[in-house]
Amino acid sequence: MLMRMQVLEIIMNKQKLVLFAGPCVIENIEIVEEIVRELKRITKARDIDFYFKASFDKANRSSLNSYRGPGLEGGLSILKEIKDKYQVNVITDIHEPWQAEIVAKVVDAIQIPAFLCRQTDLLLAAGNTKKPVLIKKGQFFSPSEVKNVINKVKSTGNDDIYICERGTTFGYNRLVVDMTGIYEMKKNGYPVVIDATHSNQMPGGNGDSSNGNSEYAEIIAKAAVAAGADALFFEVHPNPEIALSDGSNMVALSQFEEILDRVLRVYDAVKKGDDK
Repeated sequence: MLMRMQVLEIIMNKQKLVLFAGPCVIENIEIVEEIVRELKRITKARDIDFYFKASFDKANRSSLNSYRGPGLEGGLSILKEIKDKYQVNVITDIHEPWQAEIVAKVVDAIQIPAFLCRQTDLLLAAGNTKKPVLIKKGQFFSPSEVKNVINKVKSTGNDDIYICERGTTFGYNRLVVDMTGIYEMKKNGYPVVIDATHSNQMPGGNGDSSNGNSEYAEIIAKAAVAAGADALFFEVHPNPEIALSDGSNMVALSQFEEILDRVLRVYDAVKKGDDK
């Protein structure tokens, strides 16, 4: 596995693409293993630096009755198992400051959920682990405000920071991605990641759950890398129609390889243009 500063240099210098991908939430070990095996095969063949992403707890579900995940202990046990068995980097999100130190013992990077991106104590706790911190830009956040959350993590002496675009609220139950925001956020000097699947989400679109349109994920990803995004974030599932969380905006695992190849053609074209 690459050291985190090597990964940062790879992203900023566009030596290779970095991909954060996996299911929205950990459902069971069988589904996790099916996904990680396929994603490792795909990314190894294309020389992509791969981080397996999955949540142990979806603490911000629309409904009280929605599936949240196996919890901290059970989720970290599964993440550690697949990390050791398949020799992949793993990333997961935290929701409370006390979770940071515990999670950091297992994962290679920590994710801050979009709804919590302004939570100072959470950002400081994540930064203090000295693990890379991927911050989802809140749906309510402007690109120019991102510098404030970056500075919170930087104050801990941790400079391994990724900013992730995942859409901005546009009226009720709708998100849009402003591609000029990617350009603006890159001015901070940190890699910008495009979350292609959550960006097509319709938060609360079903009343007691979110909706979405996974057909837009590829379009968003291609547009974002053309605008300068440095890395990709995709949520994938073997059968999104029966997934326990965010199925409507996740990409089917069987389709992901072809989608990724089409996105890579845009990424490679931009890279060649930048090298001239």
